[in-house]
Amino acid sequence: MKRVITQMNKPEIILVGGGGHCKSCIEVIEDEGVYDIKGIIDLPNLLGTKTMGYSVIGNDDELPKFIVQGYSFLISMGHLGNANRRNQLFEHISSLGGNLPIIIAPSAFVSKRAKIQNGTIIMHQCIVNADSSIGSNCIVNNKSLIEHESSIGNHCHIATGTIVNGNCTVGLESFLGSGTILKNGISISRKAIIGAGSLVVKNIEMPGTYIGSPVNKIN
Repeated sequence: MKRVITQMNKPEIILVGGGGHCKSCIEVIEDEGVYDIKGIIDLPNLLGTKTMGYSVIGNDDELPKFIVQGYSFLISMGHLGNANRRNQLFEHISSLGGNLPIIIAPSAFVSKRAKIQNGTIIMHQCIVNADSSIGSNCIVNNKSLIEHESSIGNHCHIATGTIVNGNCTVGLESFLGSGTILKNGISISRKAIIGAGSLVVKNIEMPGTYIGSPVNKIN
């Protein structure tokens, strides 16, 4: 059953970063129904332009002003192998006292025994199972599975259709490409990039880029 929340005078949220991932975030936020979208933070030259009906209302320099006004925020910039900019924005907003809530699509299943940290978005048709944990500022993209007792570090992107089996650990700022499969009990280094369609059957102990079935390090 689709979970829709209806309430009067909903709080407003600002999306930080335009582009394709922002569009996906808009869909999830609209479906969840907890927040109204105030607008988008993007480059100065994009001020006044619109994405899916929502205007660019400012740039990064104006974040302190919006924080003082009491808006919530979601980092809606994608993470395609490099989390640096998402990380910087998250830490900047947090340091100024900005609220970065958890966003969960109504079509997702999240166990009541799972732990999810602030600023993370769980997208359409994901499953986050019992005793798993997901850090701050993560993207768990459409149709991904995080199985029981697995841990995802801060600032990670678990891309579309990825399967993280039970008792796995994914280090901070890592990227698991679409369709990646982690065998039960696998540990992934911090800042690892796993290419789309990869199969991980052995622990990855060093940062770098890996691809294949099973994976091999390419740099």
